[in-house]
Amino acid sequence: MKVSARAAGVADLPELLRMYRLLMAEMIPLEPIWPLASGLPEPEAGALEELIADPGSSVFVGQIDEIPLGFLVGTRQDLPRQAGGAVMGSVRYIFTEMAAREVGVGEQMIEAYLTAERARGVTLFDAHVTPGHRPTKNFFESKGFAARSIVMHHDDDTHHGEAHP
Repeated sequence: MKVSARAAGVADLPELLRMYRLLMAEMIPLEPIWPLASGLPEPEAGALEELIADPGSSVFVGQIDEIPLGFLVGTRQDLPRQAGGAVMGSVRYIFTEMAAREVGVGEQMIEAYLTAERARGVTLFDAHVTPGHRPTKNFFESKGFAARSIVMHHDDDTHHGEAHP
């Protein structure tokens, strides 16, 4: 069994879209607003194609024996002037199919991403993790990431205008 990661190309779009939809299905029970607030803009296939073509983004495919079983999307953003020209790399999405978890697919993707971004001079990284998704939080913590921000959300339609602790 050979576990690896590689940069995604346009030919990967059908698999990327399939896996993105699996990610979305996994996220909705944890965070119902995920597709609206954190998901890709529709049409998702077009958004994925734009990310692949964007020099400010990185898209990787994780695979076992060359079969795509995961993907990672990272973006880059310039930090404010006071950061002295520093750039922040950000893992926006990382997903591995359930049957391929805990065998190194995620590790290969994050290492490929970090290596590629470091080659571009990026030394600061964020990773977006949905609250309650402990395996992803644990994964990033094992790679040296630590929480630096928590986003709180309130939906008037859900809470009928009442504040709940």
